[in-house]
Amino acid sequence: MTRRTFLRHSTVGALGACAVCAGVADGSIAASAATDATRIGTLVDVTRCIGCRACVRACNQRNGLPQPEKPSTVWNGPVEELNFGRWTTVNLQGTPANGAAVPVKRQCMHCLEPACVSVCPVAALQQLPNGVVMYRKERCIGCRYCMFACPFGIPKFEWEASLDPEIGKCQFCAQHAVFTGPACAQACPTGALKFGSRQALLAEAKARIHVRPERYRDHVYGEHEAGGTAWLYLSSRSFSDLGFNTQLPRFGLPRLTWVALKLVPGVVIALVIVLTSVSFRMGRLAQQAAVHDRT
Repeated sequence: MTRRTFLRHSTVGALGACAVCAGVADGSIAASAATDATRIGTLVDVTRCIGCRACVRACNQRNGLPQPEKPSTVWNGPVEELNFGRWTTVNLQGTPANGAAVPVKRQCMHCLEPACVSVCPVAALQQLPNGVVMYRKERCIGCRYCMFACPFGIPKFEWEASLDPEIGKCQFCAQHAVFTGPACAQACPTGALKFGSRQALLAEAKARIHVRPERYRDHVYGEHEAGGTAWLYLSSRSFSDLGFNTQLPRFGLPRLTWVALKLVPGVVIALVIVLTSVSFRMGRLAQQAAVHDRT
């Protein structure tokens, strides 16, 4: 670790701690210009998914991530979990008592009121006017508050690069210079994924339920969960049976996360100082070991 890197981490860390203590816990740091009229979204119709994983391959290719180990519709072996280098997965879900398991896609839900954004003390996570929750690596201090705050367990830390903290999550492909929607939706061959205005997609989801009540449960997952999400789901099965968290409140979670964070500003400062010192010391030891190996 160079002196410049140490100073950058120290400065950002100190600013993060000061931000918490200065009272940004009122949620102002998470303010967004997103409105119902500007929010984008994706509708996932589980009944149309064939489990081809074209969405996973498209996501990895578009974002420079490793391709999945499981080709196409090979389902044997362990369940694929989201991690730092895997931003979306498709796995079979459902209990045998309720019928055959069905493929279900998972990724960041892009909450309308993202708890991860509200708890980040340095605004490494921000919400764009279209509702997309973006991550800015250059601001991240590795505090991992976002991981604890997310009701869906989405942000994943890069544990193998602790000296250069970074998390991985779906960014809706909005981090690229030209944004035409998420690559996963563009790659879907059956129309199971549809990108567009969240407002229009929600209306379409309800229309599908009305026209085909025998096909769908009368529930659009993501309409109200945790205050609402940009990703909306339709299914013929109960969402609890498919592994979705159905115990979430109908209001946004930032109002709860900052109540808790306000109580520990002193701990935050101490933690930032300690972690920065440890990071610097580990960097020095690594440099000394490298010099020793060359001699």
